[in-house]
Amino acid sequence: MLPLGAWTFVHLWHNLAAFEGPDAWQAAVTGYPHPLAQLATLIIVLVPLAVHLAWGAGRLATTRPNNLRYGTFANLKYLLQRVSAVGVLFFLGAHLWLAMLEPRLVVGHAEAFADISHEMHFHPPTLVVYLLGTLGVSYHLANGLHSFAMGWGLAVSRRALAKLDLWAVAVFVVLLSMSWGAIYGLYVAA
Repeated sequence: MLPLGAWTFVHLWHNLAAFEGPDAWQAAVTGYPHPLAQLATLIIVLVPLAVHLAWGAGRLATTRPNNLRYGTFANLKYLLQRVSAVGVLFFLGAHLWLAMLEPRLVVGHAEAFADISHEMHFHPPTLVVYLLGTLGVSYHLANGLHSFAMGWGLAVSRRALAKLDLWAVAVFVVLLSMSWGAIYGLYVAA
């Protein structure tokens, strides 16, 4: 999870270059400083993503929420984690295809700033999918880090759990702010 979380933060940070213009965004998001950098990114991101996907699919298949029996906030977070996982799966599938694979395999080059900016501004379904998809990614990552810290015993006392709750909310807000900021930057550039 650590490589995915770190890469997500860096990817969102790079996408904020939309405020600096097309050339800055193109260099930050689609440029690779070395030919092996793209391969390393694929290994560092896609391999852990595939492992997480397999692990998550197993969790979805073997566990069930019990919100009707126990209507606690923790159970709501558990249910939202599972729902966001499914949404993130579809969002990432579409995002990887439309923003990375299709432009390179079909068009022959990385996605152009003008293309994504145009889609964000003039194709409302794209805008809605990115807003909801990044909301799901932000929640899933922040809540996943929270669950990881609890599950591995990094926070066990009431005081530590209260601090962990605040930390998870902060991570969620930062990721969502970066995501929606990047989307806004692409939207206004069209």
